[in-house]
Amino acid sequence: MSPTHTAAVAAPDRLPRPAAVDTRQIVWAYAVTVGVYHALALLALLPWCFSWTGVILAVGGVYVFGGLGINLCFHRLLTHRGLVCPKWLEYGFAILGVCCMQDTPARWVAVHRRHHEHSDRQDDPHSPLAGFLWGHVGWMLVKNGDLSRLGIYDRYAKDILRDPFYRRLERTLLYPTIVIASWLVFFGAGFGARLIGGGTPGQAVQFGTSLLVWGVFFRIVAVWHITWSVNSLSHLFGYQNYATGEKSRNNWLVAILTSGEGWHNNHHADPRAASHGHRWWEIDLIYGFVKLLEAVGLAKDVCRPNRRLARAKAGK
Repeated sequence: MSPTHTAAVAAPDRLPRPAAVDTRQIVWAYAVTVGVYHALALLALLPWCFSWTGVILAVGGVYVFGGLGINLCFHRLLTHRGLVCPKWLEYGFAILGVCCMQDTPARWVAVHRRHHEHSDRQDDPHSPLAGFLWGHVGWMLVKNGDLSRLGIYDRYAKDILRDPFYRRLERTLLYPTIVIASWLVFFGAGFGARLIGGGTPGQAVQFGTSLLVWGVFFRIVAVWHITWSVNSLSHLFGYQNYATGEKSRNNWLVAILTSGEGWHNNHHADPRAASHGHRWWEIDLIYGFVKLLEAVGLAKDVCRPNRRLARAKAGK
Protein backbone atom coordinates (compact mmCIF):
# COMPACT_ATOMS: atom_id res chain seq x y z
CA MET A 1 0.00 0.00 0.00
CA SER A 2 1.17 3.52 -0.68
CA PRO A 3 1.85 5.76 2.32
CA THR A 4 -1.14 7.95 1.57
CA HIS A 5 -3.59 5.09 1.14
CA THR A 6 -3.11 2.81 4.10
CA ALA A 7 -6.60 1.33 4.17
CA ALA A 8 -8.99 0.30 1.44
CA VAL A 9 -12.02 1.45 3.39
CA ALA A 10 -12.16 4.71 5.33
CA ALA A 11 -13.23 4.69 8.96
CA PRO A 12 -16.96 5.32 9.53
CA ASP A 13 -18.21 8.57 11.05
CA ARG A 14 -19.90 6.79 13.98
CA LEU A 15 -19.01 3.62 15.84
CA PRO A 16 -20.60 1.35 18.41
CA ARG A 17 -18.57 0.76 21.52
CA PRO A 18 -16.34 -2.33 21.54
CA ALA A 19 -18.39 -5.52 21.68
CA ALA A 20 -16.61 -6.65 24.86
CA VAL A 21 -17.70 -3.55 26.81
CA ASP A 22 -20.21 -4.03 29.61
CA THR A 23 -21.38 -0.60 30.76
CA ARG A 24 -23.12 -2.17 33.77
CA GLN A 25 -19.77 -3.08 35.30
CA ILE A 26 -17.87 -0.08 36.62
CA VAL A 27 -14.11 -0.40 36.99
CA TRP A 28 -14.13 1.05 40.47
CA ALA A 29 -10.36 1.32 40.83
CA TYR A 30 -10.26 3.75 37.92
CA ALA A 31 -13.55 5.49 38.65
CA VAL A 32 -12.65 6.20 42.27
CA THR A 33 -9.13 7.33 41.37
CA VAL A 34 -10.39 9.71 38.69
CA GLY A 35 -13.07 11.10 41.03
CA VAL A 36 -10.79 11.53 44.03
CA TYR A 37 -8.03 13.25 42.09
CA HIS A 38 -10.46 15.66 40.48
CA ALA A 39 -11.79 16.49 43.96
CA LEU A 40 -8.26 17.01 45.27
CA ALA A 41 -7.42 19.20 42.27
CA LEU A 42 -10.37 21.44 43.17
CA LEU A 43 -8.52 22.33 46.38
CA ALA A 44 -6.50 24.63 44.11
CA LEU A 45 -9.52 26.97 44.21
CA LEU A 46 -9.00 27.58 47.94
CA PRO A 47 -6.86 30.66 48.70
CA TRP A 48 -5.09 28.80 51.52
CA CYS A 49 -3.83 26.23 48.99
CA PHE A 50 -2.46 28.82 46.59
CA SER A 51 1.11 29.87 45.93
CA TRP A 52 2.76 31.15 42.77
CA THR A 53 5.49 28.57 43.25
CA GLY A 54 2.81 25.86 43.15
CA VAL A 55 1.37 27.29 39.94
CA ILE A 56 4.83 27.35 38.33
CA LEU A 57 5.41 23.75 39.40
CA ALA A 58 2.04 22.74 37.93
CA VAL A 59 2.75 24.33 34.55
CA GLY A 60 6.32 23.06 34.45
CA GLY A 61 5.15 19.65 35.61
CA VAL A 62 2.81 19.31 32.65
CA TYR A 63 5.83 19.41 30.36
CA VAL A 64 8.29 17.53 32.59
CA PHE A 65 6.10 14.72 33.91
CA GLY A 66 3.64 14.62 31.01
CA GLY A 67 6.11 15.44 28.26
CA LEU A 68 9.06 13.30 29.33
CA GLY A 69 7.23 10.64 31.31
CA ILE A 70 4.21 9.95 29.10
CA ASN A 71 4.91 11.41 25.67
CA LEU A 72 8.60 10.55 25.39
CA CYS A 73 8.94 7.45 27.55
CA PHE A 74 5.60 5.62 27.62
CA HIS A 75 4.72 6.57 24.04
CA ARG A 76 7.68 7.11 21.76
CA LEU A 77 10.27 5.02 23.60
CA LEU A 78 8.36 2.08 25.10
CA THR A 79 5.31 1.74 22.84
CA HIS A 80 6.83 2.46 19.45
CA ARG A 81 10.56 1.91 20.10
CA GLY A 82 11.39 5.14 18.26
CA LEU A 83 14.65 5.52 20.17
CA VAL A 84 16.85 3.77 22.70
CA CYS A 85 18.16 5.30 25.93
CA PRO A 86 20.44 3.94 28.65
CA LYS A 87 18.35 1.92 31.08
CA TRP A 88 19.01 4.25 34.01
CA LEU A 89 17.64 7.16 31.98
CA GLU A 90 14.72 5.16 30.59
CA TYR A 91 13.73 4.14 34.11
CA GLY A 92 14.00 7.73 35.27
CA PHE A 93 11.62 8.84 32.53
CA ALA A 94 9.33 5.90 33.36
CA ILE A 95 9.17 7.04 37.00
CA LEU A 96 8.07 10.47 35.80
CA GLY A 97 5.35 8.68 33.80
CA VAL A 98 4.24 6.68 36.84
CA CYS A 99 3.86 9.98 38.73
CA CYS A 100 1.21 10.92 36.15
CA MET A 101 -1.07 8.14 37.43
CA GLN A 102 -1.92 6.78 33.96
CA ASP A 103 -1.46 3.15 35.03
CA THR A 104 1.67 1.04 34.71
CA PRO A 105 3.92 1.34 31.65
CA ALA A 106 2.95 -2.17 30.46
CA ARG A 107 -0.76 -1.37 30.66
CA TRP A 108 -0.32 1.98 28.91
CA VAL A 109 1.74 0.43 26.14
CA ALA A 110 -0.66 -2.49 25.62
CA VAL A 111 -3.75 -0.28 25.31
CA HIS A 112 -2.01 2.12 22.95
CA ARG A 113 -0.72 -0.64 20.71
CA ARG A 114 -4.25 -2.05 20.51
CA HIS A 115 -5.49 1.42 19.58
CA HIS A 116 -3.08 1.53 16.64
CA GLU A 117 -4.08 -1.95 15.50
CA HIS A 118 -7.81 -1.09 15.47
CA SER A 119 -7.77 2.70 15.18
CA ASP A 120 -11.30 4.11 14.79
CA ARG A 121 -12.78 0.64 14.35
CA GLN A 122 -15.12 -0.99 16.83
CA ASP A 123 -12.26 -2.78 18.62
CA ASP A 124 -10.41 0.50 19.22
CA PRO A 125 -10.47 0.88 23.03
CA HIS A 126 -11.12 4.63 22.95
CA SER A 127 -12.26 5.94 19.59
CA PRO A 128 -14.27 9.18 20.00
CA LEU A 129 -16.38 8.03 17.05
CA ALA A 130 -18.26 6.06 19.71
CA GLY A 131 -18.85 9.34 21.54
CA PHE A 132 -16.60 12.21 22.58
CA LEU A 133 -16.78 11.51 26.32
CA TRP A 134 -16.30 7.81 25.64
CA GLY A 135 -13.08 8.47 23.74
CA HIS A 136 -11.89 11.04 26.26
CA VAL A 137 -12.42 9.20 29.56
CA GLY A 138 -15.47 6.93 29.58
CA TRP A 139 -13.70 3.95 28.01
CA MET A 140 -11.56 3.38 31.10
CA LEU A 141 -14.40 3.56 33.63
CA VAL A 142 -16.37 0.49 32.51
CA LYS A 143 -15.33 -3.09 31.94
CA ASN A 144 -13.96 -4.05 28.54
CA GLY A 145 -13.16 -7.75 28.38
CA ASP A 146 -10.68 -7.13 25.57
CA LEU A 147 -8.52 -5.10 27.98
CA SER A 148 -8.14 -7.71 30.71
CA ARG A 149 -4.56 -7.50 31.89
CA LEU A 150 -3.61 -11.10 31.25
CA GLY A 151 -4.97 -11.16 27.71
CA ILE A 152 -3.85 -7.73 26.55
CA TYR A 153 -0.39 -8.07 28.10
CA ASP A 154 0.18 -11.42 26.44
CA ARG A 155 -0.56 -9.96 23.02
CA TYR A 156 0.74 -6.42 23.23
CA ALA A 157 3.25 -6.00 26.07
CA LYS A 158 5.42 -9.12 26.33
CA ASP A 159 8.54 -7.13 25.50
CA ILE A 160 7.84 -4.64 28.30
CA LEU A 161 7.32 -7.32 30.93
CA ARG A 162 10.57 -9.06 30.09
CA ASP A 163 12.24 -6.19 31.92
CA PRO A 164 12.45 -6.81 35.71
CA PHE A 165 11.77 -3.14 36.53
CA TYR A 166 8.48 -3.07 34.66
CA ARG A 167 7.50 -6.47 36.11
CA ARG A 168 8.04 -5.07 39.61
CA LEU A 169 5.75 -2.16 38.79
CA GLU A 170 3.05 -4.73 37.99
CA ARG A 171 3.59 -7.26 40.75
CA THR A 172 4.84 -5.37 43.80
CA LEU A 173 4.01 -2.20 45.71
CA LEU A 174 6.62 -0.24 43.77
CA TYR A 175 4.00 1.67 41.74
CA PRO A 176 2.03 3.09 44.72
CA THR A 177 5.30 3.66 46.58
CA ILE A 178 6.55 5.92 43.79
CA VAL A 179 3.24 7.81 43.71
CA ILE A 180 3.14 8.41 47.47
CA ALA A 181 6.82 9.31 47.52
CA SER A 182 6.11 12.03 44.96
CA TRP A 183 3.49 13.52 47.28
CA LEU A 184 5.99 13.57 50.14
CA VAL A 185 8.71 15.12 48.00
CA PHE A 186 6.51 18.05 46.93
CA PHE A 187 5.04 18.67 50.37
CA GLY A 188 8.36 18.13 52.14
CA ALA A 189 10.23 20.45 49.78
CA GLY A 190 7.74 23.24 50.41
CA PHE A 191 7.59 22.63 54.14
CA GLY A 192 11.36 22.56 54.49
CA ALA A 193 11.98 25.55 52.24
CA ARG A 194 9.58 27.76 54.19
CA LEU A 195 11.08 26.72 57.54
CA ILE A 196 14.60 27.35 56.30
CA GLY A 197 13.45 30.72 55.02
CA GLY A 198 12.34 31.70 58.51
CA GLY A 199 8.65 30.89 58.30
CA THR A 200 6.53 29.50 61.12
CA PRO A 201 5.44 25.83 61.19
CA GLY A 202 1.95 26.95 60.13
CA GLN A 203 3.36 28.85 57.16
CA ALA A 204 5.48 25.83 56.27
CA VAL A 205 2.43 23.56 56.29
CA GLN A 206 0.54 26.02 54.08
CA PHE A 207 3.37 26.35 51.57
CA GLY A 208 3.98 22.60 51.47
CA THR A 209 0.28 22.00 50.93
CA SER A 210 0.19 24.50 48.06
CA LEU A 211 3.02 22.66 46.30
CA LEU A 212 1.26 19.33 46.85
CA VAL A 213 -2.11 20.56 45.59
CA TRP A 214 -0.79 22.43 42.55
CA GLY A 215 2.39 20.52 41.77
CA VAL A 216 0.86 17.05 42.19
CA PHE A 217 -2.95 16.88 42.29
CA PHE A 218 -3.78 19.71 39.88
CA ARG A 219 -0.91 18.77 37.59
CA ILE A 220 -1.97 15.11 37.43
CA VAL A 221 -5.52 16.05 36.43
CA ALA A 222 -4.23 18.56 33.87
CA VAL A 223 -1.92 15.94 32.32
CA TRP A 224 -4.78 13.43 32.28
CA HIS A 225 -7.00 15.70 30.21
CA ILE A 226 -4.16 16.79 27.97
CA THR A 227 -3.22 13.16 27.28
CA TRP A 228 -6.84 12.15 26.81
CA SER A 229 -7.31 14.99 24.34
CA VAL A 230 -4.97 13.17 21.95
CA ASN A 231 -7.47 10.27 21.98
CA SER A 232 -10.52 12.51 21.62
CA LEU A 233 -9.82 15.91 20.04
CA SER A 234 -7.10 14.64 17.71
CA HIS A 235 -9.47 12.13 16.16
CA LEU A 236 -12.18 14.72 15.58
CA PHE A 237 -10.70 18.15 14.84
CA GLY A 238 -7.78 19.26 12.70
CA TYR A 239 -6.23 18.51 9.35
CA GLN A 240 -4.68 15.45 7.70
CA ASN A 241 -1.39 15.30 5.86
CA TYR A 242 -1.98 11.63 5.07
CA ALA A 243 -4.95 9.43 4.19
CA THR A 244 -4.40 6.85 6.92
CA GLY A 245 -7.78 5.12 6.71
CA GLU A 246 -8.91 6.39 10.12
CA LYS A 247 -9.84 9.76 11.62
CA SER A 248 -6.54 10.90 13.15
CA ARG A 249 -5.98 14.65 12.81
CA ASN A 250 -3.16 17.12 13.32
CA ASN A 251 -4.46 19.47 16.00
CA TRP A 252 -2.58 22.69 16.83
CA LEU A 253 -3.97 23.11 20.34
CA VAL A 254 -3.21 19.53 21.35
CA ALA A 255 0.26 19.80 19.82
CA ILE A 256 1.04 22.85 21.95
CA LEU A 257 -0.28 21.29 25.14
CA THR A 258 1.54 17.99 24.55
CA SER A 259 4.82 19.32 23.15
CA GLY A 260 4.17 17.67 19.80
CA GLU A 261 1.82 14.73 20.32
CA GLY A 262 -0.99 16.63 18.63
CA TRP A 263 0.50 16.02 15.18
CA HIS A 264 -1.49 12.85 15.45
CA ASN A 265 -2.22 12.16 11.80
CA ASN A 266 1.51 12.29 11.11
CA HIS A 267 2.04 9.83 13.94
CA HIS A 268 -0.58 7.38 12.65
CA ALA A 269 1.00 7.56 9.20
CA ASP A 270 4.45 6.73 10.63
CA PRO A 271 3.99 5.38 14.18
CA ARG A 272 7.59 4.39 14.89
CA ALA A 273 9.14 7.75 14.00
CA ALA A 274 10.39 9.66 17.04
CA SER A 275 9.42 12.89 15.28
CA HIS A 276 5.72 13.71 15.02
CA GLY A 277 6.09 17.05 13.25
CA HIS A 278 6.55 16.46 9.51
CA ARG A 279 6.30 20.03 8.22
CA TRP A 280 8.70 22.79 9.24
CA TRP A 281 6.04 24.61 11.22
CA GLU A 282 4.78 21.50 13.03
CA ILE A 283 6.87 22.14 16.12
CA ASP A 284 7.66 19.03 18.15
CA LEU A 285 9.46 19.91 21.40
CA ILE A 286 9.69 16.27 22.46
CA TYR A 287 11.61 15.44 19.30
CA GLY A 288 13.85 18.43 19.93
CA PHE A 289 14.66 16.95 23.32
CA VAL A 290 15.28 13.56 21.70
CA LYS A 291 17.79 15.16 19.33
CA LEU A 292 19.50 16.81 22.33
CA LEU A 293 19.75 13.43 24.05
CA GLU A 294 21.17 11.99 20.85
CA ALA A 295 23.73 14.79 20.54
CA VAL A 296 25.10 14.13 24.04
CA GLY A 297 25.14 10.36 23.60
CA LEU A 298 22.06 9.56 25.70
CA ALA A 299 19.86 8.38 22.82
CA LYS A 300 20.59 6.16 19.85
CA ASP A 301 18.74 4.33 17.08
CA VAL A 302 16.45 7.36 16.74
CA CYS A 303 13.84 6.59 14.11
CA ARG A 304 13.36 9.45 11.63
CA PRO A 305 10.20 10.01 9.57
CA ASN A 306 9.85 7.70 6.59
CA ARG A 307 11.21 9.46 3.50
CA ARG A 308 8.55 7.82 1.33
CA LEU A 309 5.94 9.73 3.32
CA ALA A 310 7.71 13.02 2.71
CA ARG A 311 7.92 12.34 -1.03
CA ALA A 312 4.25 11.33 -1.16
CA LYS A 313 3.25 14.47 0.70
CA ALA A 314 5.31 16.66 -1.62
CA GLY A 315 3.56 15.10 -4.61
CA LYS A 316 0.03 15.75 -3.36
